Amino acid sequence: MGDVEQRAGEVGVLTARVQAALHRVRAFDRRRPLLWDALLTGFFVVAALTDARGGWRHITANPHVPVGLVLLLSLMLSVPLLWRRWRPLAVLGVMAPAALVSQWTGALLQAELVQHVVVFNIALRLPLRRLWWAAALLVPPLVVGSVRFPRAGWDQLVVTPLWAFSLVALGALVVRTRQEYTASLVERARQLEVERDQQARLAAAAERARIAREMHDIIGHNLSVITGLADGGRYAAVKSPERAAQALDGIASTSRQALTELRRLLGVLRDEPADGGAEAGPPELSPQPALADLDQLLDGVRAAGLPVRFTVRGEASPLPPGRQLTVYRVVQEALTNTLKHAGPGATATVEVSYGDGVAVRVTDTGWGGAGPGGAAAGGGPGRVRGRGLTGMRERAALYDGVLEAGPLPAPAGGWRVHLRLPKDPVT
Repeated sequence: MGDVEQRAGEVGVLTARVQAALHRVRAFDRRRPLLWDALLTGFFVVAALTDARGGWRHITANPHVPVGLVLLLSLMLSVPLLWRRWRPLAVLGVMAPAALVSQWTGALLQAELVQHVVVFNIALRLPLRRLWWAAALLVPPLVVGSVRFPRAGWDQLVVTPLWAFSLVALGALVVRTRQEYTASLVERARQLEVERDQQARLAAAAERARIAREMHDIIGHNLSVITGLADGGRYAAVKSPERAAQALDGIASTSRQALTELRRLLGVLRDEPADGGAEAGPPELSPQPALADLDQLLDGVRAAGLPVRFTVRGEASPLPPGRQLTVYRVVQEALTNTLKHAGPGATATVEVSYGDGVAVRVTDTGWGGAGPGGAAAGGGPGRVRGRGLTGMRERAALYDGVLEAGPLPAPAGGWRVHLRLPKDPVT
């Protein structure tokens, strides 16, 4: 086993060296194709001219062919190799007459073998059907030579060159297949990189949208509560200083809560240390709002001056945190819109129903599109436009839910927001 493993290791080292050498040759060819073609052409020109000085007489069927003609044919069979990369079929077309004259006169120059280099390039670079054209250019000179000089042998003049032609074409097809396979792998890797970048951009866009929704919910709701408390405190300051102090306390509490939530959100987003040099610890984290926090939310809205009645129907079923956050944010946004647009004297009702999922209905008695005051008061259109309703619909769509919002019919008037979330399939 030790000898076998040692030999396998030696073979692996040899294979690696061969691959490295081929890689360097291909790299040189890509960097300086004209120089490589000139070197290859020069090698075959020297070989052809060396054969033309007398070596051809050892295999010729007619030693009386003029030397000048042999030199001319040798150059015609070797010099065109310089253009084999760009016009391989045209190069073979130039060589074919020289090969025909060589076979007709009986010179049978060895330089005719250079045509197989061109065949290799045809099979490697051109459509496969062009191989039939190459065969059509190669076969006639071989047939002419076998007919003119039958003593040289049919198998030697026709069969052997055709076998060589087939093997060269097959080798070129193997190389071409490997190149195309490698190119497909490179293209696939490039596509995967593009898809990865696209997914990253989509994820970043989705995260920005989520952060925008959270910022809108946090800032919009708390500022609405603060505005309501400030308005109430201003009116109470004259007649009831105690009520004004309570309003100021509510403003301070709501402001601190908003700042805490914003710091927590921005702390999660911050990538760099807060001090510029010292490494910052992990951001302060806490659970996202859930259904259990609805009472606290409603207390804050009531403190801002909006009477809210809260009703729960059905047996409460456990919901995943994401669905609870969606319900909370929808109620928060609906009540925030009521604070902003419903006008003085409005009241609100929040109903949470459990069954096949969860349903939330938030209504108010303020201005709506069809109620008292209607569009003239400016309440209805203000609710339709903006980020609020869009954000609520996006949150509902994340869990295959449906959100409907619109004015209540006359004569009661007001506004309604209705959310339906189906039951979580996991549960």
